[in-house]
Amino acid sequence: MKRKIDHIVFAVPNLEEAIDEFERQSTVRPVFGGCHTTKGTKNALVNLGNGCYLEILAIDEENVDVKPPRWMGVDLIKTPQITRWSLKSEDLEQDSEILQKYHPKMGIIQGGQRKTSTGDMLTWQMILPLAAPVVELVPFVTDWQHSAVHPTQNLPQECELIGLSFTHPNPTAIEKVFDEFDIDIRIEEGEKAMIRAEIKSPNGVFEM
Repeated sequence: MKRKIDHIVFAVPNLEEAIDEFERQSTVRPVFGGCHTTKGTKNALVNLGNGCYLEILAIDEENVDVKPPRWMGVDLIKTPQITRWSLKSEDLEQDSEILQKYHPKMGIIQGGQRKTSTGDMLTWQMILPLAAPVVELVPFVTDWQHSAVHPTQNLPQECELIGLSFTHPNPTAIEKVFDEFDIDIRIEEGEKAMIRAEIKSPNGVFEM
């Protein structure tokens, strides 16, 4: 791929249980990232190397101000699964045009920021992912150029992303977008949309 992967979103019903399960599988404990106060979600992060991270994402039940449907499919999942993935971007306007050709509601650029547990300020601009469907193979994009740090900067790197695979009922429609984003990954035809990640950990390789 010419474009670099920024992060992979693993949506879960319960964040604390998902953190424990990831540690059981890998021996690596995800680090609590924080809350997205305007989106009604919270996350934990795992450094996957090469500036890429796994975002374990769940509904923030204490945030009663944000109502469903929340982003990334978190209100639609029944079991933990990868629902979204993000590319790095240095030209959000160009990427927005690509996404809007695929779906007219995609392509909305929005900024955000939050403090990390170490006090660093994360600042980003992104093209917002939608609340539905449950799984979206077309990536959203994130620009960290104006951030003092990237989320992976202060995370230990004990895991590594070694592969991504995609399944979709209509691969041709998605492959057109992949081509425009210079994503050279074949999409398998299947009954439903799925994103699978292969991760190398101190406890061996596993898929999620």
